[in-house]
Amino acid sequence: MIPAHTRPRPPMQPLNYLAGYPEHLQQRARELLAQGALGEAVRRRYPQPHAVRSDRQLYDYVQALKERHLRQSVPLGKVLYDGKLQVLKHALGLHTAVSRNHGGKLRASREIRIASVFRDTPAPFLRMIVVHELAHLKEAEHNKAFYQLCLHMEPDYHQLEFDLRLYLTALEHEVPRQALHSPPAAPARSR
Repeated sequence: MIPAHTRPRPPMQPLNYLAGYPEHLQQRARELLAQGALGEAVRRRYPQPHAVRSDRQLYDYVQALKERHLRQSVPLGKVLYDGKLQVLKHALGLHTAVSRNHGGKLRASREIRIASVFRDTPAPFLRMIVVHELAHLKEAEHNKAFYQLCLHMEPDYHQLEFDLRLYLTALEHEVPRQALHSPPAAPARSR
């Protein structure tokens, strides 16, 4: 029999969404995953899903944020949930400029597409991804100015991004979706 301290350890689970974070945070996420408690921790912190269900509601939601924070930026032609965006390939949202020919003139239209997984997320996560995509209207690169703009629109941007990554990690490692969306169970009453 091999002593416990010399046995090879099983390989650590890759945490795709947390790869850029410090090891102690990744380790804590692994511990919560092993206990089956990561989804529960996220659910407790963000218990309420949002009510933005349709593409029209999403367009109105994005326009309201844009009007509040980026009134001078280019107009948006289209905003929609996109089921083709692959969350596991880290495409949570997409901003594009589409050029079309209208009567001999070239017209540009901006589009924002949000991964359809955000239809079922807590409200702060939808806000975070919308803020991220709106910031790309002014700043193409993920640089200091980009993140300052994100913080201007959503002061808790960095915390929400981290918590969203925990949420996606829980989804990726097969935490049942209802566990992330259902309200916490009421404590049992003693008689």
